[in-house]
Amino acid sequence: MTSFHNAVDVKEIRETQRAQGLATILAIGTATPPNSYNQADYPDYYFHVTNSEHMIDLKNKFKRICDKTMIKKRYMVLTEEFLKENPNMCEYSSPSLNTRQDLLITEVPKPGKETATKAIDEWGLPKSKITHVIFCTTSGIDMPGADYQLTKLLGLSPSVNRLIMYQQGCSAGGMVLRLAKDLAENNKGSRVLVGCSEIMATIFCGPSEDHVDTLLGQALFGDGAAAIIVASDPDLAVEHPLFEIVSANQTIIPEEVVFLDTEMAIKLYLREDGLKLHLHKDAPDMISENIENILMKAVQPLGLRDWNSMFWVVHPGGRRILDLVELKLNLNKQKLRASRHVLSEYGNMTSSCVLFIINEMRNKSMEDGESTTGEGLDWGVLFGFGPGLTVETVVLHSKPTPTTQN
Repeated sequence: MTSFHNAVDVKEIRETQRAQGLATILAIGTATPPNSYNQADYPDYYFHVTNSEHMIDLKNKFKRICDKTMIKKRYMVLTEEFLKENPNMCEYSSPSLNTRQDLLITEVPKPGKETATKAIDEWGLPKSKITHVIFCTTSGIDMPGADYQLTKLLGLSPSVNRLIMYQQGCSAGGMVLRLAKDLAENNKGSRVLVGCSEIMATIFCGPSEDHVDTLLGQALFGDGAAAIIVASDPDLAVEHPLFEIVSANQTIIPEEVVFLDTEMAIKLYLREDGLKLHLHKDAPDMISENIENILMKAVQPLGLRDWNSMFWVVHPGGRRILDLVELKLNLNKQKLRASRHVLSEYGNMTSSCVLFIINEMRNKSMEDGESTTGEGLDWGVLFGFGPGLTVETVVLHSKPTPTTQN
């Protein structure tokens, strides 16, 4: 009899811990460093600051790579002054990890605070109501981590529940949404602050004629940070839902599907000379060949079959990824507008990108007077692509567009 009552009590406790509704994005904040670099001018700057102007053929190749990226400008914490003071970072391979770490430990949490403050201000409730913090970065690794520093910078409660995610790459923007959904839906009354902060100083290096493939990373990546507030069962009297997180799943594209070593498609190595990046030229093809199967599994419960009836948040790992996904799914040209806009204006900001795209989409929806935050559509899909080859898939449901923009 005692054990029976204990079982009932435990079940009741579990039910009181669980929220009733879906996890919902309530607010978004974004930020970039003040230093802006035009992509058209970047090859001259890059080869000048790395003392590599004598590599004329390599510089011309880099110009062609930059021209093809569809990127107009990027933002970076790194400055010419800093690089002159730390010349080891300007070589292709020279011990510089200490220099990078010292910079990142200080700089990564700063935009985290800026974007979190913007999100909290838009949310409109006291920061004391934040119960959980998820912080994500591929830039640096230390203990106590950037989650701890953000908690201190914001003055959050010392009892806030923290989670730090290091070194997850570009798919991490979808990953944090998946984790935020689990936390919000399984902790009644919780308010989850999610922050992504990325600084390309971790991968910056000079050019090498023996490692031409590294030029692509130098042409693609920029710095940016974003934050969102996620909660289930929002108080509609004071909170304003933007998107519901309907489902979130992770998939590894297996080698037997594409007959290539997918583990090597996107790979990063942390070494004494920084984070070395390898991007296989066939990575976009691997993604596009598997994207429809992954998509169908995600939206099958909703009965969706018309891909053009949905809105799209696709991580812009590069122009070719967007082009091939669009072609494979036979999407109308405007469907990836938000992804292409973010790539053009900021470059690839790793985990932060998809949150920038969500923000761009809801802002454009408001500007155009659309009925929902998903450009007037109800259902949408978010894709993140990262090392592994890992695909994060998040199904989103848009909410009515607010009448005023914060």
